[in-house]
Amino acid sequence: MTKTRSLTLGLAGVALLAAACSAQSGTSGASGGAAMAATASGANGQNSANGADSANGTNGGLAKVLFLGDSIAVQEALPLAAAFKASNVQFQSIAADGGGNVLGPDSDHNWQALPGQIASAKPTVLVYQIASYDWGSQQDQQAAYQKLLTTATANGAKLVFVTMPPIKADDFYQPHLADLAHTKAAAQAVAASSPNQAAVLDAAAVWGPSYQQDRDGKPDRSRDGVHTCPQSAARFTNWLLDQLHGQFAGFHPAAAQTWANAGWSASPDFHGC
Repeated sequence: MTKTRSLTLGLAGVALLAAACSAQSGTSGASGGAAMAATASGANGQNSANGADSANGTNGGLAKVLFLGDSIAVQEALPLAAAFKASNVQFQSIAADGGGNVLGPDSDHNWQALPGQIASAKPTVLVYQIASYDWGSQQDQQAAYQKLLTTATANGAKLVFVTMPPIKADDFYQPHLADLAHTKAAAQAVAASSPNQAAVLDAAAVWGPSYQQDRDGKPDRSRDGVHTCPQSAARFTNWLLDQLHGQFAGFHPAAAQTWANAGWSASPDFHGC
């Protein structure tokens, strides 16, 4: 079976996956975002007829999304770009292979460029897919995530943390699993201190409790134990848009059918599928 055919088959059930994920997303955890959602819906809770929030601009404050993360996020950014375009939201990804992290390896170098990247992008919302390189103590993580929040708010953006997918650790990741296990708690502590400016979205509903290579008889995660396949990237995208609708009441995401087969699935960024 060729790679192209595998990708096509992997997206055959996107519509069904989208419906299932939408049903699941209402039960997934989101912390630190209640006040943010209230702010997005405006002082009187009313949205204009075209779906734009009168107090916060187009899409209830979700005018431009900046996406940050590592190589997992690079893959997720492909369907996200198509989905946000279909939803009339500006989208930019600065996710990077082997990086995108705000602490851990090369984070000192990354922080030399990151504030300028955020400032030049002028996002209204910064979405950070917690990176598989966010190594360190929970205190280290909280300090780095607080620094990211301070940088985001200084540029007029709200910060949304998204938990990373579970991985099947090899010798490279095995020593860092304990560190990665408390990234969610670190992000929640930061969001709890600034509920109007930050939220944490728990993506467990997308990935399940552990790495799963195949799902519904189709490739879902890369054989390398870390990365995504088009099927799971599409499911993540549908889930994230639904979650952002919950955070920003004026945002109305496009249906999955409008972006699922827009050509992104053939990207060479997907591998091991």
